[in-house]
Amino acid sequence: VLKQAGAENADLLIAVTASDEVNMIACEIGQSIFQIQTKIARVRHQSYLKPAWADIFHPNRLAIDVIISPEIEVAKSLGRSSQVAGAFEVIPLVGNHAKIIGVRCHHQSPLINTPIRLLPGLVSSADMHIVCIARGDQAFLPDQNDSLQAGDEVHFIATTQDIGQAMVAFGYQESEGRQILIIGGGSIGKTLALQIAETQPDVIVKIIEKDQERSETAARLLKNADVLCGDALDYDILNEASVYNCETVVAVTDDDKVNILASLLAKRCGAGRALALLNNIHHASLVTSLGVDGVINPRSITVSSILQYVRRGRIRSVHTLGDGHVEVIEAEARETSHIIGLTVDDVTIKGSIMIAAIVRDKEVLLAPSKVIISVGDSLVIVAQKDAVKKVEKLFSIRPSYL
Repeated sequence: VLKQAGAENADLLIAVTASDEVNMIACEIGQSIFQIQTKIARVRHQSYLKPAWADIFHPNRLAIDVIISPEIEVAKSLGRSSQVAGAFEVIPLVGNHAKIIGVRCHHQSPLINTPIRLLPGLVSSADMHIVCIARGDQAFLPDQNDSLQAGDEVHFIATTQDIGQAMVAFGYQESEGRQILIIGGGSIGKTLALQIAETQPDVIVKIIEKDQERSETAARLLKNADVLCGDALDYDILNEASVYNCETVVAVTDDDKVNILASLLAKRCGAGRALALLNNIHHASLVTSLGVDGVINPRSITVSSILQYVRRGRIRSVHTLGDGHVEVIEAEARETSHIIGLTVDDVTIKGSIMIAAIVRDKEVLLAPSKVIISVGDSLVIVAQKDAVKKVEKLFSIRPSYL
């Protein structure tokens, strides 16, 4: 089958079937028979990923260049989001000098019904730039005359030091004595709790897990978290977990319906915000309209992890926004690239391609205009999905260098 698919001419093999073993063997065959240069395998079973068995993926054993674990990628994404009060997504860029933050506009947000061109006057204490708005089933790159509306999912870019003030402008303020409740003690829940304990030791973490064996396993592993065995759809269990004091509730069970209902119950009980894991992304807009603050989709997070190996040119990372309709591309301008010597305005296509930031000598230029792109610049480009190929061409090698 690999031969019929043209494996002998492939540069990249991506094995993401439901079977870890099929993915591993496909990569092995891709290397040993077809000499495919780069092999990516999705590996879900956590026993394969334990440090004790890491040598199994050594190049001299299994021919896998990149391992993608959906559970770990989701936990990493949630761990980053938990660091910013009110954010449902946090994407670090260009050596963490800047970040793209996903935030939901609520009815009390000071910024709603204000044209984007007027925002700098309202948020003078923070340098930020809105790069994407998701409204209903549509995601688009806004222009200066667009206004934010209640219910919008907004992604903005800001320097790391300005994120706190930018979130205050959206109506979110970090509380003292932060507490996070995780519903679901499976692989994602445990990995997330460990990450929070490592990166945010002052945050109180509690877990609710219905299955007794899973809850006992989580309790043994997580020394710094309180694990409750019970049903997260039970008000008594939620109250026992002090859900009314929680800044964030994250529902990551194996059941989408449980995640939705548990998130809504947590909000009704007084939780600050609720994030729900959904495998069926078609329900996302309905769920957020009911009051869930953010939806986590394992597929889109996994795709973002893989895309950086698919996109051509000097591209360092790729992230998807708005259910995959928009991509954030972090790339380096090399002397061989077409983009050298062009201005930001030359590259910008209204509603299609936007240069959100340039990092030059550790200085972050947000929403630059008339800046000439130079060798060594790190660029953050936001593009509609159908414009990504144009971005790739900008970073491809000029004919004079071939």
